[in-house]
Amino acid sequence: MRLARVYELAAATGHMKRFIIFGSFVTAKSEPNDVDVFLIMHDTFELDQVTGEARLIFDHSAAQAHFGASIFWLRQLAALPNEQEAVLGWQLKRDGARRGIVEVTEA
Repeated sequence: MRLARVYELAAATGHMKRFIIFGSFVTAKSEPNDVDVFLIMHDTFELDQVTGEARLIFDHSAAQAHFGASIFWLRQLAALPNEQEAVLGWQLKRDGARRGIVEVTEA
């Protein structure tokens, strides 16, 4: 499954702090169209250290082509005005309505 693969690759960097899913995967749709993900990476994350398939998730166009996923990411310090508000910002649609978001965490 595309979503699981994106999660595995992001987690394998060792620098993923938060993995947020939004869009059709968190609706009642029986067959979601695409994968929409917002990643917050630890400040120690260095993109130039990421290689192979994992590198694709940090390039929006490449992620869309390879995984059928819209992936947005930033480092923790870039989350403005703070990390929680940045996450909540992804819950707002362009028209101001709220959408569902789900954070994936390890048990």
